[in-house]
Amino acid sequence: MTSFSTRSKVPLLGLALLAMALPFGSLQAQTQPGFRTEVVTSEIALPWGMAWLPDGDMLVTNRRGELYRVSDGQLSEPLEGVPDVHVNGQGGLLDIALHPDYASNGWLYITYSSPEGGGGSHTALMRATLEGNALVNQEVLYKGEGNTSSRAHYGSRIAFDNAGFLYFSIGERGAHFDNAQQLERDGGKIYRLHDDGRIPADNPFVNTPGAKPAVFSHGHRNPQGLTIHPTTGEIWEHEHGPMGGDEINIIRPGMNYGWPIIGFGIDYNGQPLAEATSREGFEQPVFYWDPSIAPSGMAFITSDNYGAELKGHLLVGSLKFNYIVHLVLEGNNVVASENVFAGIGRVRNIKQGPDGYIYVATEGDGIMRILPE
Repeated sequence: MTSFSTRSKVPLLGLALLAMALPFGSLQAQTQPGFRTEVVTSEIALPWGMAWLPDGDMLVTNRRGELYRVSDGQLSEPLEGVPDVHVNGQGGLLDIALHPDYASNGWLYITYSSPEGGGGSHTALMRATLEGNALVNQEVLYKGEGNTSSRAHYGSRIAFDNAGFLYFSIGERGAHFDNAQQLERDGGKIYRLHDDGRIPADNPFVNTPGAKPAVFSHGHRNPQGLTIHPTTGEIWEHEHGPMGGDEINIIRPGMNYGWPIIGFGIDYNGQPLAEATSREGFEQPVFYWDPSIAPSGMAFITSDNYGAELKGHLLVGSLKFNYIVHLVLEGNNVVASENVFAGIGRVRNIKQGPDGYIYVATEGDGIMRILPE
């Protein structure tokens, strides 16, 4: 049973009635009434990040360390110049995004698990330009400090806001829960930079002694969804909870989202983990799941390709249950939820492409596009 956590409560009967009328229809294996999936490529084993070049070609990161260019369904050889990646559990080559003014400056951005410094690895953010089949002009803009051999919770997603600021996420690295609450340590944070790596003068902790000045928000567990609301311009994030307590949050400067002090899940041994589900001074999620769905990837539908009744809705991928979650919003409140495209695979990412269609990256099955019938 999906759990709801909204800032304004909606009667359960109202939720049930609204859910019955949702445009995707009832849950069916792999397909939904009125929609079909089309394979873009099945040749990338662990697709993680997706970004589109101006010519329509798609750049796709494979977590194992390769970057590919997909053109009309054809896969290139792995691009050269990819940074040294520590492929370690959940670590590897992670997200990719183009600069909003890519057509003029050619910058693309990648997050990855960097072994620089030894002693394991930590999440890093770099930028580069693409020349032919190679990444050149590489610059590491941020590297998390405090390498660890932990295989868990690297994050990481990238997003640009409407003002051109660059945001990216780093998980608290698994066993190191307290990183999320310690401003002087990397991990469990959303970071904000200028596009060239400079620290914005109005970042919330630039004048806090000892704090990492790039930190924008903290108290996060493992954020693997990051996107910009198409109307408000606000930053929406989702993160993995433990056994339960996956969250969707609206990210605001300087706010503490509570992990591991508050949360809605328990430890994997069945014991309590967070101290409470709410506490003064901590932000509450817009929505949460219990049990956990293991969310990864998140996209707003902004195109007209799926009809006006779906425009503005939110899609979230589930690694655990191999489906997509369709969320209906009223303002910043989630008022209904349904699970769609059952059996589509372990969803790692969801993006809306420049053609207005939704692309779904799945582990083991490659990348699919959702089309209306």
